[in-house]
Amino acid sequence: MEIASYGNSNWIDQIKEIKSEITKDVCLNLLGDFNWRTRLVGSYFSAVKDYRELIDIIGTHLLKSEVCCVGHIYALTLAFFNDKECIQYLNRYLEYYLTKPSLYFDQKYVMEAVLYLDKVNSTDYFSGHLDNWKTLQKERYAIEKNQAADVAKILEQQAGTTASEDYLKDIQSREVKDEIFSTEYFDEQIAILRGLNQYSR
Repeated sequence: MEIASYGNSNWIDQIKEIKSEITKDVCLNLLGDFNWRTRLVGSYFSAVKDYRELIDIIGTHLLKSEVCCVGHIYALTLAFFNDKECIQYLNRYLEYYLTKPSLYFDQKYVMEAVLYLDKVNSTDYFSGHLDNWKTLQKERYAIEKNQAADVAKILEQQAGTTASEDYLKDIQSREVKDEIFSTEYFDEQIAILRGLNQYSR
């Protein structure tokens, strides 16, 4: 639950303690379980042990997005491995999921993973996705406004017309703002992964 989290580094020492017990079979079993917790650990452990032969499984899991709360670790693992296949998986994810505004998945994390890899590889895949990102944000805003209208009807029934009108005014006053993308998460977490990858007792 704490892997790759901010503000607590206890998990780093815990992984060091068990690194010798992490095998490819352990990672395969974790990645094969239909649970976000186990898949998250399996993906992360694959990077810790440099099991590049598991890239296709991790990349496929990212593309399928079958379980929640783990896409950011798939993206982190692929960014750590940083080979041609990894870059293709990340870009394929964006090509598809940036066209799905109703799916609030890991689009931003993957955008930042691509931005990170552009920085370290001197490439420019990120800018090729920006127009689709902006369209996604606009379409999401439209969806949210429609949902707000439904909420306003319920609010009117429960709290009165004034509360409903105030709620709608607040929603309508919000504008679609340009997202600020950063590689800070990937910079920090990949440095940690490199340390774990190279660690030996």
